Amino acid sequence: MNVLRLALRTLRREWHLVELRTLAASLVLAVVALGVVATLSTRIERGVLASAAELIGGDMGISAPSALPAPLVDAARQRGLSSTRGATFPSVAFVDQRSQLVDVLASDASYPLRGTLEIRGIDGQDRVAHAPPPGEVYLDHRAMVGLGIQPGQTVQLGGRDLKVTAELIRLPDGGELFALAPRAMMSLDDANAAGLLATGSRARHRLLVAGTLAEVADWRRFVETQSLPQGAELITPEQTQERMRTAFDRASSFLRLTALLSALLAGVAIALAASRYARRKTNEVALLRALGTPRRRVAALLIATLAALALPAAAIGVVISLALAQGAWYFASQMFAGVPTTLPLSPAFASAAVGLAVLAGFALPPLVRLAEVPPVAVFRDSVSRSVRRFDALYLVPLVVALALVWLQADSAKLAGILAVSLTGVAVVAAGLSALLLWIARRVAPGAHPALRLGLAALARRRGLSLIQATALSLGLCALLLLAVIAPALLDGWRRELPADTPNWFALNLQDDQRADFEHRLAGLGANKLNMLPLAVGKLTAINDKPIAQLTFKDERAKDWSDRQLRLSWSGDLPPSNVLVGGQWSGERPAQAEVSIDTTWRDMFGLKIGDRMRFVIGEGEVEARVASVRQVDWSSFRVNFFLLLDPAHAADLPHTWLASFYLPRGHADDLARLSRDYGNLSLVDVDALLDRVREIVDRVGSAVRWVLGFSLLAGALVLAAALAASAQERRHEAALLRTLGARRGQLRAAAACEFALLGLVAGLTAALGATGAGIWLGNAIFHIEGFVPPLWPLIGAAALAAFVVMAIGLFGTRKVLRTSPMELLRE
Repeated sequence: MNVLRLALRTLRREWHLVELRTLAASLVLAVVALGVVATLSTRIERGVLASAAELIGGDMGISAPSALPAPLVDAARQRGLSSTRGATFPSVAFVDQRSQLVDVLASDASYPLRGTLEIRGIDGQDRVAHAPPPGEVYLDHRAMVGLGIQPGQTVQLGGRDLKVTAELIRLPDGGELFALAPRAMMSLDDANAAGLLATGSRARHRLLVAGTLAEVADWRRFVETQSLPQGAELITPEQTQERMRTAFDRASSFLRLTALLSALLAGVAIALAASRYARRKTNEVALLRALGTPRRRVAALLIATLAALALPAAAIGVVISLALAQGAWYFASQMFAGVPTTLPLSPAFASAAVGLAVLAGFALPPLVRLAEVPPVAVFRDSVSRSVRRFDALYLVPLVVALALVWLQADSAKLAGILAVSLTGVAVVAAGLSALLLWIARRVAPGAHPALRLGLAALARRRGLSLIQATALSLGLCALLLLAVIAPALLDGWRRELPADTPNWFALNLQDDQRADFEHRLAGLGANKLNMLPLAVGKLTAINDKPIAQLTFKDERAKDWSDRQLRLSWSGDLPPSNVLVGGQWSGERPAQAEVSIDTTWRDMFGLKIGDRMRFVIGEGEVEARVASVRQVDWSSFRVNFFLLLDPAHAADLPHTWLASFYLPRGHADDLARLSRDYGNLSLVDVDALLDRVREIVDRVGSAVRWVLGFSLLAGALVLAAALAASAQERRHEAALLRTLGARRGQLRAAAACEFALLGLVAGLTAALGATGAGIWLGNAIFHIEGFVPPLWPLIGAAALAAFVVMAIGLFGTRKVLRTSPMELLRE
């Protein structure tokens, strides 16, 4: 008979079996849970990426110091992309005898492609708009205060009289997240007509595009094959300014973490159900072998039966996951207004493939080995339980698990931390379970009857007890990481940006202005003042080798070495800096020394003791690398990649750079301060802080959505783990009921057994989640001094014992209600 037909007949005959239905349900629910999480995470990650695109005004772009060639625009149009041209440059605006330095954005009428341009019109109403038409200009509040004008008046910019038709409230920044002067926005046509973009101007031209992911990716591949103007660079959401890039990296890590933990939960559930089904088939295989069925045919029949069950179950899981993901996105998309709503199909199908791979990885080894069960096993059960020799198939579960971690994490460090942490949880859980079983054999004889029966049941099923405890520990650890650690990490991220985080930067402050500037700020109620000197120089040599003759593995190194560098010095280690190598120079080292950030260390391949030569002004400084610092760029304090020692740098030409916090509502005072110090540039980063906080809130909402679906996979793990010994427990209950045991005694014994399993699993999971949380907080999310909340973890460990006991008792209720005669007949 055809193997496939026989497999379908076998599947139809066995469908009433609890084991088979449990396996099918486990696979469906695992694919659903994993598919929903993966699909939702993909869309949310696109939403976070779209949030980054809102900052630059498009999905991608190019910036260059000269006009960009027309073929780039033509290529975008051919691929169905929308595009906008623009340029940024400094200029001076005039009103009567007043003047104000402004940072100008000139753009065509289609700007912005992503994000919103918010303005306040002459009527005082806020609205969303595009770039101004020719003859008009938008100014921000500081520019209008500095010029002493209101919307509706005229300003001269670039020799042209332009009407101020609105106040700039908020605009995408083209990758430049804050400007060094008040902002102005004008028409690109006006800028060209005024000669502001002519050859030799200080303008930086840019082209932004927007479209689908595939269209943008195709255009990017085209751009990378073209010969771009000197100094051109891509503008992408991933390459935003340092502080925002940290926020987006953390957001992506959170989403990858939640998706990965959900995937691991689903994998554990499938593994438990598949293992139970394989054990169930042992007697049937022995009978087939006794009737003369060849070993190869038995193996083919088992594999075909598993495939006949798995493929429809996976297909059903895909359909349900897509439907649930679409429904969930209907609510979650409110967090990401304007994000493309196309339902991605690949995550759901990938989840089905992962489910099938995990099923094959954990079910095939025992099923294929079943083909070697000797015919005599139908008479002697001990033969079927003999230890089988090692087979390469048993490596499949390990390979599948590692591949699952790697693919979902998309980060070697994140994958490594989770792999090591969960492996540790499994080892500790197995060790504690073995210790519990060892104690059970010695304590049981003198214990309470219910506890004695529970301990005896654990000891009799030694292998299953170890498997159950380990699986429960892994599942609970993943749930604790999602339910307790992830929110705690988000709270730690929020605490890094308290309400009084520095929200203003002051540049170009002179030595003789410092005291009066500090006094004026104190009068306005400013605090958190952080001030460091700023010198501009250029790196010329490393270890006496000219920089032009050196080659670096990191492609960024060459570009950075060609730039002007901004250096500073300090006798004390600045706030938000942590020493990770070498020794801090202090005030007066014997020779010139420099401290470098880890970014420079990695980019240039530097180490302690290397010598770096800089040209600063008309002088030259050669300094030894004395220390390496980890800089928290998200702190919004004054930070530098390179810090010299004060003794050898104090006489270098420099200005001062300061950061401080000032409550909102002081725009007029700061505008007057800027007029009094004509050389001073004040930079408002309130909008930047608001965007970072918005990202944190969006990620927090996203994690809560993903957690809701992850709980489904966690419940599945608990049910599958506790069902693993259901068959053995039925036979034991029948025997004990026949010998006179009362239903209440069996219920109490089961409660003790499950409570002990839950206690071991909860304790191990809490310890594992604590260690993994500390590791993740410091190594992945860089939250200094992160400590997981201990009381919620302790409470979760205690709750785990109760939940496992409750689920276990619920699963055995049918056994306890059935008469001994019916159980024995089964």
